[in-house]
Amino acid sequence: MPTHEGAWLTQEAYDRLKKELDHLAGPYRQEIVDRIEQARSEGDLKENGGYHAAREEQGKNEGRIQQLTQLLENAQVGEAPADDGVIEAGMVVTAEIAGDEMTFLMGSREVAEDLTGGEDLEVFSERSPMGAAINGHKVGETVSYKAPNGKDITVKILKAKPFSR
Repeated sequence: MPTHEGAWLTQEAYDRLKKELDHLAGPYRQEIVDRIEQARSEGDLKENGGYHAAREEQGKNEGRIQQLTQLLENAQVGEAPADDGVIEAGMVVTAEIAGDEMTFLMGSREVAEDLTGGEDLEVFSERSPMGAAINGHKVGETVSYKAPNGKDITVKILKAKPFSR
């Protein structure tokens, strides 16, 4: 598995996002350009709502293309990490967080859409404050991190296993 710092994605998530990128960068991008050209041909651009809407849509589309390109170029795809109790992307973690037990997947939020079978599993990025705090730690360890609201949150790692369907 590559050793870069990309987001962990299931193969399904990678394939879905690649398909989305291909659509946005191809046919959809051209559709927007065609709408802009059509609106330009209608005359005064200051009063042309269709032109401004198409330009705004173009900006959103280009931003999503950039986001997906970066995500997919750096992604760690498919392979689950070793079952060694060490917290890293691709692990399903059960932890006691500020006194409450919670189970979640460490990985990209883009994976959440592909979790099926009735399993309601939250996803936390390894770049989130909590994810960064527990990343690299082992089952049985207790760590703390500063939440965005400034409070110190204690996390006791109870279980960790590689994600699987």
